[in-house]
Amino acid sequence: MLGHGDHPPRSAGPRTDGGLPSRRTVGSFWLGVVLPGDVSPCRRRCPVRLLPRVEVMSVPTAASPRPDADSAADSTSPAAAPAPDRPTRTLPERWLRKDIIIAAVLAIASVEMAYLGQWAGMDAVYRSSVHVVAATGAAAALLLGFRRRAPMTVAVLYAAAYIALASSVGVEMYASQVLLFMSFYTVGAWCPDRRRAFWVRLAIVAAMASWLLIASVLGFSSGTAGERGVNAYFAFLLIQWLINAAYFTGAWMFGDRAWQQAMERQELERAHAEIRAQQEQLAEQAVSLERVRIARELHDVVAHHVTAMGVQAGAARMLQAKDPEAAAGHLKGVEDSSRQAVRELQSLVHTLRDDDGAVASVPRLSDLDTLAEKARSTGTQQVVLERIGPAPALPPAAELALYRVAQEGLTNARKHAGPRAAVTLRLRTEEDRVELEVSDDGRGTRGRLLVPGTHLGLRGMRERMDSVGGTVDAGPKPTGGWLVRATVPTAGAAATAPAASAEETR
Repeated sequence: MLGHGDHPPRSAGPRTDGGLPSRRTVGSFWLGVVLPGDVSPCRRRCPVRLLPRVEVMSVPTAASPRPDADSAADSTSPAAAPAPDRPTRTLPERWLRKDIIIAAVLAIASVEMAYLGQWAGMDAVYRSSVHVVAATGAAAALLLGFRRRAPMTVAVLYAAAYIALASSVGVEMYASQVLLFMSFYTVGAWCPDRRRAFWVRLAIVAAMASWLLIASVLGFSSGTAGERGVNAYFAFLLIQWLINAAYFTGAWMFGDRAWQQAMERQELERAHAEIRAQQEQLAEQAVSLERVRIARELHDVVAHHVTAMGVQAGAARMLQAKDPEAAAGHLKGVEDSSRQAVRELQSLVHTLRDDDGAVASVPRLSDLDTLAEKARSTGTQQVVLERIGPAPALPPAAELALYRVAQEGLTNARKHAGPRAAVTLRLRTEEDRVELEVSDDGRGTRGRLLVPGTHLGLRGMRERMDSVGGTVDAGPKPTGGWLVRATVPTAGAAATAPAASAEETR
């Protein structure tokens, strides 16, 4: 901060400008002033440190406290912790070692400045020997090794030590200013209790200003002011008050700004960590959904054709001796089913690689005739396809979902309805929806099922209908047999449904 000002060293000659004191009245000051004193035996020097009076400028109150993990309730105990509802400023790595090193360096600098000040003739503020001034200044500097552990305690202790040393043994003028600034600044930058930080800093400023006021009055009545001139003395005091006000105001504002920047940085880091966690979670969910999708597609493709091949192979084995021609027909069906399974698996691979591609190879509702024909040729069940209404206009995903429901329904009928069951596949197109039904009149096979089920078919149908905004119902019929009904809204109905629900809430 402020050096020794405009005063010449003690070896300077007599006064020549009519305004500055003579060699007998030379004083020195730092962050304020040690008022001029007389070095003669009959006149006592009156060293006074000019301390600031701070105008509090935009100091945040405790309305939005932003804490500090480093000095919990300003206690020097490591176990002390800030209130859990207060934000906490994260301490850097090895902060204590860094603070101790800085304090030790400043202590050494304080010792050097004390001796250099004596050699330069700027020791008018020393009330004791230079060795005592250097030792006490170094001891006070070591307090700052714990400035982030207990910022308010360190600031109050150092301010009190500063006033006591300056009034008793004297202090050097340079390193002590850096130490005072750091202790005052740290309260604003690291204290978690913002209300207490405000009042502690205000108390320090009030104490320093009171001390400066007393020193100014004593200096004015000491008699040296007359030697310098009243106007010169008051101008000198005004300079010191303004410099000290700027000094403490800057420390106050810089400390608060450092706290605010630290809180903003920590908030950004927390937000970044949350975003990364959400991205990882979304990636895991995407993998899980894709795995479910692949499993559903494989189930629909493989289960249908493998079931058909199993039924046909069993029939061919039973008829091989009695009716070789019929057995050969069933084996031909096995061959056709395997080729169709390979084609659908290839289509599945292309679809999974590129959702926008291979749309033409995806099964559509127009392929239901082929599906019903293959179901009839596979076994002895009577499969009938009924189309009610015009051809539906649905997106490819919705048509694929309805096709897979029909495929799964026919597969379940083949496995559970019995060899003589009558199966009806009905596609109904209405104004606001498209409905597909797969029903049979069978009551199940007696004894063991031809092919054990995996219990995943109904789940897969529901997942498919959910993905396209449709519904599916499945269950036994009152008259016997089983019914699966899937419904998908048309494009116009899906577009008007949100508008209608919004209109009802008005």
